[in-house]
Amino acid sequence: MHEMSLAESVRDLIEAQAKKERFRHVRAVELEVGRLAAVDVQALRFALDIALRGTSAEGAELVIAEPAGQAWCMQCSRTVELAQRGDPCPACGSYQLTVTGGDQMRVSGLVVE
Repeated sequence: MHEMSLAESVRDLIEAQAKKERFRHVRAVELEVGRLAAVDVQALRFALDIALRGTSAEGAELVIAEPAGQAWCMQCSRTVELAQRGDPCPACGSYQLTVTGGDQMRVSGLVVE
């Protein structure tokens, strides 16, 4: 389950920021996990619950946005939305797609005290 290592990386980032910015408590952690990022959001929530124990973000609300996947179709020259990798272009049926978005995971914000 790579979600635990992702959660630990998020924890490390939060703790480094807390030390740098000198905040005491994190009320909310805002994440962006694209639908093509190969991350199980429920498993990530569980892993974060464990990884954030004993930190400034323990008990923080987790706000997770899941932007749709996007790809450029080389056949019809359109930017299209993808539900999952391996799907054909919804406009023309081609499989000649280059993913252009929705494949990343990032901390988009922290609400702190």
